[in-house]
Amino acid sequence: MDRSSRRMLFTHFTSFAPAGPAGAQWDHPRARDFDYLNLDHWIKLARALEDARFDAFFWADHSGVHDVYRSSYETAVREATQFPLGDPLMLTAALASSTTDLGFAFSSNVIQDHPYSFARKLSTLDALTRGRIGWNIVTSFQPSAWRNFGYDEVADHAARYEQAEEYVTVLYKLLQGSWEDGAVVRDLERRVYADPSRVHPIGHEGEYYRVPGIHVNEPTAQRVPVLFQAGTSEDGRGFASRNAEGMFMHPHSVEAAAKLVQDMKRRLRENGRAEDDLVFLVFKTFIVGSTEEEAKRKSAEADEYLSSDASLAFFSSTIGTDLSEIDLDSPIGELETNAVQGHIRALIDAAPDKGWTFRELVTTLTGARTVGTPEQIADEIERWRAAGIHGFNVNSITGPDDTYDFLDHVVPVLQRRGLMQTEYAPGTFREKLATATGLPAGPRLNERHPGYRHLHSADRG
Repeated sequence: MDRSSRRMLFTHFTSFAPAGPAGAQWDHPRARDFDYLNLDHWIKLARALEDARFDAFFWADHSGVHDVYRSSYETAVREATQFPLGDPLMLTAALASSTTDLGFAFSSNVIQDHPYSFARKLSTLDALTRGRIGWNIVTSFQPSAWRNFGYDEVADHAARYEQAEEYVTVLYKLLQGSWEDGAVVRDLERRVYADPSRVHPIGHEGEYYRVPGIHVNEPTAQRVPVLFQAGTSEDGRGFASRNAEGMFMHPHSVEAAAKLVQDMKRRLRENGRAEDDLVFLVFKTFIVGSTEEEAKRKSAEADEYLSSDASLAFFSSTIGTDLSEIDLDSPIGELETNAVQGHIRALIDAAPDKGWTFRELVTTLTGARTVGTPEQIADEIERWRAAGIHGFNVNSITGPDDTYDFLDHVVPVLQRRGLMQTEYAPGTFREKLATATGLPAGPRLNERHPGYRHLHSADRG
């Protein structure tokens, strides 16, 4: 499909938390009416996203607390820095019955759930949503999460991806190979629900996991949910090029995004996959005004409610360094960290002279902003599309209020320009997303994906 004519993907980025994602302001005047524990509020938002033809909700998630800053969890608790935090899988299940086409992509890290039990949750949600779920594969960087799951310390960056590789392999075996397509016969006369000869134990023996038995769920429309990955470190890029179907990016310029896209396409080819087997979505904040002056005023007002302590708590956790002990005006340089590396690398790449400081890092918490009128925002989105970006993970600062502004004022402009879909394509989440690339796709992993080879031989083409 010609890049200049294809439609783009749009997902709504948030967390199941009082302020939503990190950096969002639970105390902002425009956010105060939203109660994250009120299901009605989420249902209203999900229906509005579906009415606007958004592709998906995307849930950021953690399983610990940001407690590196000042060696304490107090700042994160006081400032509601992605805390408290509900389980997005439960919220997805609650919202599924209120929508028919909207996708749901949630983060879940590989230490918080054994792959055998996680496979059961994935299959159950995929069945109940009729194939509308995706999984953002996460390797947790939080020391508090690792400790609470019984580990003494965080594994190093490379080891975390090594464990993730085995984790997804176990899932491929369970979701793809344990049940053949014809296993479920539901023969009432013979009282045979499933043919035992077509249900198989996976017999997995690995370094991290031992799973001998069969998957407890029958196959779903997708079998495997759509697979996302957000890491842009060297390890993260390698993992994504092998396993991901969607990649969330945090570049600091169109040029940096284009460079990353080209690198990933090279890696995809090296792994025997097609360049369009992976869609790229940029994390972006949009602040909309009826005039440019109004938009700038709203952006400045949002800055007044940004908490430096909350930002410091979040980034101390993500880079594994207590920023209370660092001169914030010192350059990041070639910082080596065992925590989140991709965002740091993006900053360094954006400043070849290594001049970015830790203070500037903290100001990036809410993402690069586009501030302007609906037409100006649409112009900017077209510029990113030309760089090979498939869509945006739309962030908000003042909670759903920002999102409703985008839905009410920007979406109509995008749809008039052909940048955003006006109707959902039929089929599963995987089939819907494929309409943005023009690459033919069925409901399941294609034959170029490493998970395909774990299908039982009877089901492979």
